Amino acid sequence: MKQSKLFSKTRKDAPKDEVARSAELLIRAGFVHKNFAGVYSFLPLGRIVLDKIVGIIRTEMNALGGQEISLPALQEKFAWEETDRWSDEKMDVWFRTDLKNGTTLGLAPTHEEPLTLIAKEHISSYRDLPAYLYQFQTKFRNEARAKSGLLRMREFLMKDLYSFSLDEKSHAEFYEKAKATYTRIFDAVGIGASTFLTFASGGSFSKFSHEFQMLTDAGEDTVHVSRDKKIAVNKEVLTPEVLAELGLSESELEPHKAIEVGNIFSLGTRFSEKLGLVYDQEGGGRASVFMGSYGIGPGRLMGAIVEVCSDEKGIVWPASVAPFQIHLINIATDVAAIASAYALYKELEDAGASVLYDDRDTKSFRAGAKFTDADLIGIPTRVIVSDKNFEAGQVEVVDRKSGEVRVMPMADFLREANEMADKQK
Repeated sequence: MKQSKLFSKTRKDAPKDEVARSAELLIRAGFVHKNFAGVYSFLPLGRIVLDKIVGIIRTEMNALGGQEISLPALQEKFAWEETDRWSDEKMDVWFRTDLKNGTTLGLAPTHEEPLTLIAKEHISSYRDLPAYLYQFQTKFRNEARAKSGLLRMREFLMKDLYSFSLDEKSHAEFYEKAKATYTRIFDAVGIGASTFLTFASGGSFSKFSHEFQMLTDAGEDTVHVSRDKKIAVNKEVLTPEVLAELGLSESELEPHKAIEVGNIFSLGTRFSEKLGLVYDQEGGGRASVFMGSYGIGPGRLMGAIVEVCSDEKGIVWPASVAPFQIHLINIATDVAAIASAYALYKELEDAGASVLYDDRDTKSFRAGAKFTDADLIGIPTRVIVSDKNFEAGQVEVVDRKSGEVRVMPMADFLREANEMADKQK
């Protein structure tokens, strides 16, 4: 990608009403556009990052045995009335709309009800279980506090997986696998070291649910962390009884602000009983299907990554989700040196490397401005072609995270880039 053609521009300032640092950086760096509070558009750079996050999650969901589906956002109210979740008192984040014939529909904030109804058409025997179904789908939630950028949106992409199991025992086995899968996802996107499995309220579904909380001062939640045991307890359930059950003492816990980056719930038979999802058991008789729900918001995760992977200059993307691996920056003015920068760009592309080439005219965009933009955008490896380096047959390679600078022969860098590209294939 040539930066001169990129449908995005950096900016010095974010919107004045933006309070989340992650949103400020993503807007200033040209990854997202703020339409209004709680609603954002993903520009080309942001879409690439979002797709990479989705790809990591999809790979892990498939490895877990999930099958991908796609459900509609528009929901009829009868199923939600059956489960007693249609009213504003029970579901205070509904967006609703009326059809021309006066029928009221909801824009689904979650999909337990519609998927349970579909499952009734496909699950009737123990032979049909287990089933693990997931989707990436736009959700709508009428948030009262949409002031945290991508961390709390009113329209957002959600990965929601729903498990359908024979009984509580088989559900629990899958649930533990899901925990491990989520840990791998957070490791893969670069926030595993600061993310903790967190015990939280199970609400009406179970005694506990499990959140995955990433520690950051920008967080809206408070969790109490045991670093030795790599678990945390949400403030809302921090009682002597809970600590005793988990084998924790208050003295070993540290309070921290945190952002929830994922959650998993045991749903039990609440939805299957209300909506009639039952199956014929192997030994005779009928039983309600035992269910679970597992969520991650890729956009929210993108914002969370930026909260912890950034510095005073801008974003510092982990390589796994960066929009490009190499930011090739031409600051040369000599015609031959400029031609050399373009030739390097083509060689890197031909080798399969992922490159953003800053080919912008050096008369209008001087070296300082290009470096400032590069710091803000945060691509892991920066490669600089200058008149001086061209004469020596070298390039300057800068690591965005560490700031390490290496001056090396262009041929050596090409060999290194080829190896990097091969690893990514």
